[in-house]
Amino acid sequence: MMDAKIIRTEDQYHAYLKEVGDLIVRSEVLTADEQNRMEVLTVLIESYENGKCPVEPTDPIDAILFRMEERGLKRADLIPYFGTSSRVSEVLNRKRPLTVQMIRALSLGLGISADTLVGLNEVAPVKKEIDWSKFPIKEMVSRGWMDRLTNKSISLAESVIKDYIAGSGLQIGAASFRRSLAGDATSPTTVYALYAWLARVIQKARVSKNNMNAFDPSKINSGFLRELAQLSWSERGPLLAVEYLQNHGIVVVFEGHLKGTQVDGAALKDVDGTPIIALTLRYDRLDNFWFTLLHEVVHVWKHLDGDEEAFVDDLNVSSEDRREAEANRLAGEAFIPRLIWRRSDAYISPSKESINNLARELKIHPAIVAGRLRKDTGNFSVFSDMLGSGEVKNMFVSELEDAV
Repeated sequence: MMDAKIIRTEDQYHAYLKEVGDLIVRSEVLTADEQNRMEVLTVLIESYENGKCPVEPTDPIDAILFRMEERGLKRADLIPYFGTSSRVSEVLNRKRPLTVQMIRALSLGLGISADTLVGLNEVAPVKKEIDWSKFPIKEMVSRGWMDRLTNKSISLAESVIKDYIAGSGLQIGAASFRRSLAGDATSPTTVYALYAWLARVIQKARVSKNNMNAFDPSKINSGFLRELAQLSWSERGPLLAVEYLQNHGIVVVFEGHLKGTQVDGAALKDVDGTPIIALTLRYDRLDNFWFTLLHEVVHVWKHLDGDEEAFVDDLNVSSEDRREAEANRLAGEAFIPRLIWRRSDAYISPSKESINNLARELKIHPAIVAGRLRKDTGNFSVFSDMLGSGEVKNMFVSELEDAV
């Protein structure tokens, strides 16, 4: 099999497109080399397509203001894209970040490149001295994570919190966290709650991993993702997916998010190298479960080199990290390859019938197709009855008993 090379001509571009299409048709019987080649070719195709019309980095707000001036728009004209007049003001004054929905709406409505609107800043880890009083102690106690601290001195309460955090491998010394946080759920106002939540996740994972197989990173590839995605076709898909991952040495735990945080899932490694995926199930829907799960699996596959970092994700906001963008892309490809999606009746002429037909063809749950359509079009009012609402939490009742 010839080496894949950077695309420099239209003929080479169309040849690679045809080869990827042929590989997709045979996806169920591809060898490991063919799977890797398909992934490489997809990246080369996207790079070539993006390079055809390069866009110089532009500040997203400046781009919006320029388009407003160009079209003679007032702030009130942007309300349909932002939802409310206060959000328009907050975004244009740089006090609120653009969400995924806003980016899609602006891209479609004003013709501004999504790449321009996204931005690529990473979340910086906590550097300043830890203020132990900022941990959500009351909620941690009410959820049974630790004993009540009433009638105890503040210094003793802080000692208990320190022990709780350090016991999970998240902290060294008294003034710095060992593990940095990445992902779109992290902010200065939520960082303490997120560290507390991660400590709980690690504790639960350590209980679950005693009888698991050892993790072998060489087993994780695009074929692994597709096999995992196709488990969604079964009525017991979520249960089968958790079992599948744990059979491959990846712990999956469920823990509801803490108040004030917006978390869908997380990916990290314990100090012994065991990968951990945590899900909050804050949206009890099949489409959200499946995309979040594969998004976190991609982090395990591509981005977790050691135990120094954790990805904590809110999948409702736009990605500001290249790794998050890669996790979104690879998770989406595992369910519905882009070349199939753009040519499908489900995308071109969406209906329940076309959605079900594509789901049947790809052997994935129709909720995933419906969810992809809603996100890509920015129309979240359609096909709500196909998302599998209320069909996930009931499968994990025992795991969720102490996770809310």
